[in-house]
Formats: sequence, structure tokens, C-alpha cells
Amino acid sequence: MTVKKSILTMEGKKNIALNVRAGVLGKEAVDIRPLGAQGLCSYDLGFNNTAGCESAITYIDAANSVLLHRGFPVEQLAEKCDFTEVCYIMLHGDAPNREQYDQFVNSITRHTMIHEQISRMVSGFRRDSHPMALMCAVVGALAAFYHDVLDIHNEDHRELAALRLLSKMPTLAAMSYKFSIEQPGAYPRNSLSYTGSFLHMLFSVPAEKYEVNPVLERAMNRMLILHADHGQCPSTTAVRASGSSGANPFACIAAGLATMWGPNHGGANEACIRMLEEINTVERIPDFVRRAKDRRDSFRLLGFGNSVYHHFDPRAAVLRKTCHEVLNEMGPKDNLMQVAMELEHIAMTDPYFLEHRLYTSVDFYTAVILKAMRLPPSMFPVISAVGRTIGWIAHWKELHTQEPKIYRPCQIYTGQPRRDYASQLK
Repeated sequence: MTVKKSILTMEGKKNIALNVRAGVLGKEAVDIRPLGAQGLCSYDLGFNNTAGCESAITYIDAANSVLLHRGFPVEQLAEKCDFTEVCYIMLHGDAPNREQYDQFVNSITRHTMIHEQISRMVSGFRRDSHPMALMCAVVGALAAFYHDVLDIHNEDHRELAALRLLSKMPTLAAMSYKFSIEQPGAYPRNSLSYTGSFLHMLFSVPAEKYEVNPVLERAMNRMLILHADHGQCPSTTAVRASGSSGANPFACIAAGLATMWGPNHGGANEACIRMLEEINTVERIPDFVRRAKDRRDSFRLLGFGNSVYHHFDPRAAVLRKTCHEVLNEMGPKDNLMQVAMELEHIAMTDPYFLEHRLYTSVDFYTAVILKAMRLPPSMFPVISAVGRTIGWIAHWKELHTQEPKIYRPCQIYTGQPRRDYASQLK
């Protein structure tokens, strides 16, 4: 971290000396904390140009479509690593050697089971509940079962809580799915990989032997890696904000889940497939594309473009290849898959899409892959959350190694000035 000096000059105010801080990569940041002593604060709607923390986990270069986790390009991690190796990198800052990797995988494997009372608790929900509703409730409730790791100032407690969350999230996700389709839940299989066991819990039934499809296992592995972290996005900010209050890790991750459920965040892939269902057939695509180009029409094509990257999402390029591998493996395309592939072709060739940089996004390909796997749209944000859990945990742990500072943004008050109360009850 390097620091330079800057002077802020304002009419009617004394000159204010401000530090300018620069990290390893990216923008310089003006340290505006001295403004408070002068009765001033910054105004940055949505905090889109405000650095609320220092972090060594993820770097995003929006202009050049770069996404790095601990310095490693995400496309390299997706191609060369399994998800657990990426989890180690995210938590510990560097790639593991064989001994470290084996020990880490063993630790995760030994914590995949959940308490049977949690299973009984899930049965109290309605069958038609959205799986994310169950996830929010059950993950928060883990604090009632694992209260032996709630001392956030204890490094060993933080490490064990991280392992438990990382290992149990696929089990809980699969349980929420099985409950919604009225099938018995499946236990994790410790002989399988992290993603293989997850697929087994999602798709196996007691009456039949389930063999993990290597194409689907590779696809799930890549999806989890590509969703592992995305900087200070809304859900990660929610986790950090909750963590800054001293809340326990399970409550903080539940806050991340609740935030990720939104259609403008982790629920974007579910919203994308709902849009494909609305279009329904290839023949109807031209009308919807015309509407998307009409600024007076409220309709928007979901799964195209990205609010972060100026050009293309580097994760989408990896997932596009994976998407076509899955479609080839799963056989003939249904109507929605035909619609999706035609929209992909339009996004790559239509001058309007190219001019406005409306490239197919990671949400688009995630939705298509999960639909091809025969999962319902309500499970799409759950799958994303399983991948993002490692990012949330890494940020939560990092938060507790830094100078403690509770999240408390300022605001510009636009309500009534001070006034005396007079009862209107006559």
C-alpha cells in the first residue's frame, strides 16, 4: 500500500489535506475520513466509486475484462483446478502443495454431514417454498447447532466455522431441492469429489444406483469456481457489513444468501430462464429482440451485458464452452435450449448487440447449463450461492484480521427539519 498527499480546496472552507492510497492494482482511492471533522461527507449513490475496505482476495479490471482471485486469472483456475483447490487458494492466499491439498480436502469431507434435527426442521416448511427461503433459514439456524465455534476473536473457531460452512452448503442445497420435489434426501458420498458428491445428492434416488456423469461434474466444478467471488458485490458487502457488527459466521452467510436471492444479483440466472420461458419458441424471438431495442418498451433481455465489465465477462467465455459440452451430452434440445442458442447467435452477430456490448453473460450460460441438467429455475440461485460461499467466507475471515470498523455509511437527510409535535387527534 502506497500513500500520497492531496489537498482539497473548497469555497468557504479551509484547505483539507487528504491521503491518496494505492493498492497493487486498480484505482487510487482518496481517503476522505478527514472530511468528517469539517462537517462534510462524500455522496456516492450505491457506493459504486467508494472503497469501503482493503482486500487481498479478488481484483476486477472492468475496462479490460480481468478477474483475478489471489492474483490468479479466473479462466486459468476454471480450466486447471477443482473447486476445493480454488477454495484453499481463496482462504489461504496461495496454491496448496499435495500434502496441504489432501489435508484440506479431508477436513472438508469430514464435515459434510448435517445434524438430523436440521432435516426435521426443514420438513416444517411448505413443500412449494422457494429453496433459497429454506437456505436462508437453515444456514442461519446452524448457529444453534454449532455454538462451539461462535467466538469470532478465536482464530481456531473462525477456521472450523469456515470448514463447516464450506462442507455443509452443498448438503443443505441438495436437501432444499429434494424437499421441494418430495423426494427423500441423499447423504453426501465421501468417496466422491466435492462436486461429484453434490451431483449425487441432487440427482440420486434410493431405488437406483447413481453414476456421476463426468461432463456434468466438470460443468458443475467450473460453475462453482466461476461463482466463487466477485469483489465487493451486494452479497459480499452484506456479509462484511454483518461481520463488522460482530455477528456469528452463520448469521453473516445467511445475510449473504438473502442478498444474493435478488434478481439483480444471484437470482439473475433464474430471471434469465424465466425470460426464455416467456419467449418460448424461436419464432417469437424477433419480436422480443425488437422490443429489447426499443427504449420506450420496458422489456429487457436478461442474461446479456454486465453491469461491471465494460466489454465481456471473462467468466462467460469459459462457461460458453462448458455450456455447449453439456448440451451435446444431454441430447436433443428442447424449445428453451433452441431459444437460448438462437439468442446467443444474435448476441454474437447483431450490430445492435455488438455496438452496445450486450454479450451473453455468466448468468445466461449458468441458466442454460442448469436447465439442461434438468434442475428447476428456483434452484439456479442456490447453485450460485454454493459457489459464492467460499468468497463470503474468505471475506468474513479477512475482515476479522483487519482493524475492526463497523459499517456505518452516512446519508443525505431529505426529511422534515426539526419541528415540535402537536397532536392531531381531536
